[in-house]
This record gives sequence, structure tokens and C-alpha cells, in this order.
Amino acid sequence: MYSVQEIKSNIYWVGGSDRRLALFENLFPLPNGVAYNSYLILDEKTALLDTVDRSISQQYFENIAHVLGDRQLDYLIVNHMEPDHCANIEDIVRRYPNVKLVGNKKTFQFMEQFYEMDMTSHYLEVKEGDELPLGQRTLRFYTAPMVHWPEVMVTYEISDGILFSADAFGSFGAFSGNIFADEIDEFDVGEARRYYANIVGRYGAQVQALFKKLAGLKINMICSLHGPIWRGEQISFILDLYDKWSRYDPEKKGVVLVYASMYGNTENAVQVLANKLAQRGVRDMRMYDVSKTHASYIISDLWKYSHIVFASPTYNLHLYFNMDALLKDIGVLGLKNRKVSILGNHTWASAAMKSMKEQIEAMPQMELLGEPIDLRSTLKPEREPELDKLADVIAASVKEA
Repeated sequence: MYSVQEIKSNIYWVGGSDRRLALFENLFPLPNGVAYNSYLILDEKTALLDTVDRSISQQYFENIAHVLGDRQLDYLIVNHMEPDHCANIEDIVRRYPNVKLVGNKKTFQFMEQFYEMDMTSHYLEVKEGDELPLGQRTLRFYTAPMVHWPEVMVTYEISDGILFSADAFGSFGAFSGNIFADEIDEFDVGEARRYYANIVGRYGAQVQALFKKLAGLKINMICSLHGPIWRGEQISFILDLYDKWSRYDPEKKGVVLVYASMYGNTENAVQVLANKLAQRGVRDMRMYDVSKTHASYIISDLWKYSHIVFASPTYNLHLYFNMDALLKDIGVLGLKNRKVSILGNHTWASAAMKSMKEQIEAMPQMELLGEPIDLRSTLKPEREPELDKLADVIAASVKEA
């Protein structure tokens, strides 16, 4: 049976949720599932904005059929061609043979890469600033390349100031009935940050470019393709966060301590350091074992906090593999503007400290804080003064941040 909600007069949410999917993009854990959003406008002309993942296609087509009734679909706006949003385009064309597919040149290039069906007769190509009148409502299109694919565009409904934002301003998490952020008790901002940092995070400059395009628009509602709909005071809340995240500015002062440890010796050194930081007045700290916590959660907190400690043993004359993978991931995502301290460990040959230092130094605008420490197997009392000195430097820097 259908499950829809009217979000504004004659504008309907027709998406759905998937709680069975374990990994988003087969990479990122989804303990609370994921929502796939699509929106249908009824006017003199009808317009569907994006489709959904194939996993919820049956529900999706029931939703569309219910809202349309005996009407035909005139337009399908394709803001984003990633398969979790474009999976149903062929079926839309088969069911509504007179539909026009609205996209940009890159949209249709990708469409032909994904599909065998010849849909060229349905193409309606739009460019930056083009408008599509539906009757009482008019849609205006803005390109948003690399937020987070090159074909991405956003659609602005002029009369009510509604931004259909593709993947921007999205979040992990399935719906439990409420689809507006202001209706969700204790909305998990961490899942919005984890989504941003891992999916969009590399493209901060492109997000800032989109902000400039939208600067003069009155935005009363933001409809992303994942996660809740933003309205009212929640709009400035999510816009402020995206502005901060895309500038790579930390949300708050604090320290994330990330370690790898085979037998607990490196872990012990990190715990001692954290204890010393607490005694020096550092109040907000997070600690992660890279072998136990998925990297996406760690990266989310690296986006949140101002200071980082990386600690790892040497493994087979290289950096411990899970730590190496995390640092490479951070490098690809382009995190910057953080203060970083390093703690290595080895028994017979040192490699971890050097590798971590080189990778951090290769990242833009990452400041190495304090003298890196390289332990030999365990933290011994004679090495404690070095840890005290590092704790002094980190604590002073956090208080100044």
C-alpha cells in the first residue's frame, strides 16, 4: 500500500526507507537504515524529482500511482544519476511514455552509460539558470558539479522557496514516520556529519561554490535525497553546519585519540596520554581503536573536533594496516585545518612514526603539534616526561583554539 506525505500544497514526498541494507555504497555501516527521497509536484503539469533505489521500487511506484491518480507524468527531474536515485528511470519511461527527462548534458551522458534503453527522444536538456514552468509553480535549475558527482544539479521551486538539493544536506538513517527534521526527537546530527564527511567531504570547495549560487535565494525548505526535510529554524542550522564542514573548520575544541594496538601496549600509552590531558583540563575527548570502529565514525569525529592524536605500532616494517588505511582515507577526503600529534611504537624496527608523519605532512594545512614520540615496545617510566611534555603542548593548544 502507498505511503506518502504532502509537504506543501500539491507537493508530495513519495520516497521510502530501507532498513535491510547493511552498508551504504557497500562501504558505510547503516545501523539505522537509510531513506531514499523523491518528490512529486501536481500542477498544470506534473513533475517527479528524482527516483529511488531499486530496493524500494515496489513501494515507490505505489506511491506515485496514488498521488498521480488518473493523471500522466509530464516531467522527471534528474538531479543526480547515482544508482540509488536513478535506478527507476527506465521503468518510469515505460509506465509514462510521454514523460520528459529533465537533466543537463552530463546527466544524459551518464544515463546512456547506465542504461541500454534508448531514451533520447525523452531528453529535455537544461543549463544553469534555466526555468521550467509547471503552471502556478516554476522550477529553476542550478548546476552543482562535484557535490558530489559531476552531473549534479539542484532544483529551486520559486513560489514557495523550496530547494531540492540532490545529495547535499542529506543524512544516514531510515524514517520512522516523521520526515521533517523538526519532528524528529533528538535528531542524530552525528549521522548527518558522518554522511557529509564520508560522502561529500572531499568536495568542500564545490559546496562553497554552490553556497555562492544560492546566496540570494529565499530558502524556506530543503529537500535532500537522503534523510529528513529541513524547514523553519532547522534550515539555518543545517546550512551553518554545511558551511563549517565544507570550510574544514572544526565544530568545537576537543581531542580525538585514534590508535592501533596489537597487544595493548600502544593502547596503554594513549590511555595514559588521555588521562594526562584530562588532568590538564581538556574536557572533550573521543578515543577509537581503528581495528574495532569503522573508519566512517572516526572520520565524522575528525571533522567535528580541532585536535587529533594518531598512535600506532609498526607492523611488518610498515604502518599498521588499519591505521594506514584510515590515513589514506583522510588524505583522499581532504581534511585540513587540524592540529595533529603522533605516537609510534616498535620493537625491532621503527616505521610507524615516520609513515604517519609523512602522511600528515602531505595533507594541506595540517599542523604537527609537539614532538612525535616513538616508543620501544612499551611505555616505560623514563619516557613519561616526553608524554607529559606532549600533553602540555596539546592541552595548551586546545585551550587557545
